[in-house]
Amino acid sequence: MGVKTTSRSNGKCSGFDEAGTKRRKGENGGITEGIDVAEVNAVEQNAFRRMNAREKQTVDFSDKLYLAPLTTVGNLPFRRVCKGLGADITCGEMAMCTNLLQGQPNEWALLRRHPSEDLFGVQICGGYSDSVARCSQLIDDVIVSQGGCDFVDINMGCPIDLVCNKGGGSMLLERHNRMEQIARSASSLLSCPLTLKTRTGYYDNKRVAHDIVPKLKDWGVAAVTLHGRSRQQRYSRLADWEYIKNTANVSSVPLIGNGDVFNFRDYEKNVEGTGVMTCMIARGALIKPWIFTEIKERRDWDISATERLDMLKRFAAYGLEHWGSDERGVENTRRFLLEWLSFLHRYIPVGLLEVVPTGIHQRPPSYVGRNELETLFASTQAEDWVKITTMLLGPPPAGFNFVPKHKSNAYGAGEKGAALADFDGLSAQG
Repeated sequence: MGVKTTSRSNGKCSGFDEAGTKRRKGENGGITEGIDVAEVNAVEQNAFRRMNAREKQTVDFSDKLYLAPLTTVGNLPFRRVCKGLGADITCGEMAMCTNLLQGQPNEWALLRRHPSEDLFGVQICGGYSDSVARCSQLIDDVIVSQGGCDFVDINMGCPIDLVCNKGGGSMLLERHNRMEQIARSASSLLSCPLTLKTRTGYYDNKRVAHDIVPKLKDWGVAAVTLHGRSRQQRYSRLADWEYIKNTANVSSVPLIGNGDVFNFRDYEKNVEGTGVMTCMIARGALIKPWIFTEIKERRDWDISATERLDMLKRFAAYGLEHWGSDERGVENTRRFLLEWLSFLHRYIPVGLLEVVPTGIHQRPPSYVGRNELETLFASTQAEDWVKITTMLLGPPPAGFNFVPKHKSNAYGAGEKGAALADFDGLSAQG
């Protein structure tokens, strides 16, 4: 196909006037009134922005119980169990933007939603605005437009070295300009609300969240989750809820608090009259997923060992449905169930406690349960967790061995009490 050239007169392109304004031919070949191309583009862009703003959904997080996005253990079957126990908001496991852009199937699987998840978000993580922007556009086209999620969350608080060394997660707390660029670029391309999750700061002695949250509305952020620990602190010592509450008072967007919520008293103390919209619950849900029921019914549930076994049966059924009932699906279900059991064993039945409630940071003592099953659930030995999976899924393959990824039975002494020492694998911390 030939290219039509434009004739020139006096060295000027005949298609443009002296001001560079595009002209067009009339019906009889005459030149009509000029059209400013830049002005047309600006009008089209403004129309797109207005359309995007009009179509952007909204999410009300107020007083809704929010199950945190958790790597490995926050899988779809686990989220289904929590939904059945009262969780209102769920979020997929953290997915890396670069892996999504490469089309890795395992990474895209993390964004999958179950029909029971009526208020569902996906969480992504990246350290650069260009990759996050492209990923946000892709998610909007492939997932949001199809009703696959209600909001997108960007993790700006993950403490894992692998993530921080690539400029993502908590490292963004040291690079506010980049944090702003990422938020603005993602928000402009999403037709659903954008939320952020972050920590108090990168270092213990350099808290910066209170300086960042007043700017979030201008960046296009709909809500922010603040975990009351620094990246340096990881999981040592308790979360600082006073700082969370003070930061909520200066935030330009709804603020969700995160850290150490383990019973309905913790929730009420941290939310009622504080300016905090709600709580994101992570480890509390892993240790006792019925915490959502406890909060809604304002009680300490002395759940029986049989009821807990029924809960595990539901997880096994959901797992086989999700990962498949073939050999590979069974072993995937077993592995993820074992990861969860490495948290569940920390629960102490209410009926055995001398003082109620207990704190999430308190080390559980060895004890004998009210029956053999309750004693088995309390075991800190991985081989006993394998026995539990055998009750639900049959015996494991020969030579099977399990080592917890998150080492949830490892404790370290903190300044304000015992705390979990190694939870670096969790993408959203509770």
